[in-house]
Amino acid sequence: MINSDQHRAQMLRDLYAAYIGHRKDLVGAMLAEDFTFSSPQDNHIDRTAYFERCWPNEPALKAFDIEFLTVQGDEAVVRYRAEMTDGKAFRNMESFRFDGDRIASVDVYFGRNTT
Repeated sequence: MINSDQHRAQMLRDLYAAYIGHRKDLVGAMLAEDFTFSSPQDNHIDRTAYFERCWPNEPALKAFDIEFLTVQGDEAVVRYRAEMTDGKAFRNMESFRFDGDRIASVDVYFGRNTT
């Protein structure tokens, strides 16, 4: 039987896969209505602004390699290496907060470019 932490960990893996698969509908279904997103470029923006600013119009990302993922209750942390379609890559860390079966917020911490 899958516990809540395992379910949420799979949900996050599915989130990154949906992003690469250009499945905005799946991502939207995972986010709470009052979802917020923060990063060094975005200060606590709402769901609508997130999709306007952060959802790619052109596919720039080719792959996510999840290097670390942990879930404890209503919080999770993910470190990943993202590969872009132009061959460049970078690492980020993201801190998630859940509200029930949906993602309530994400805080992104930018890492360094990699090769």
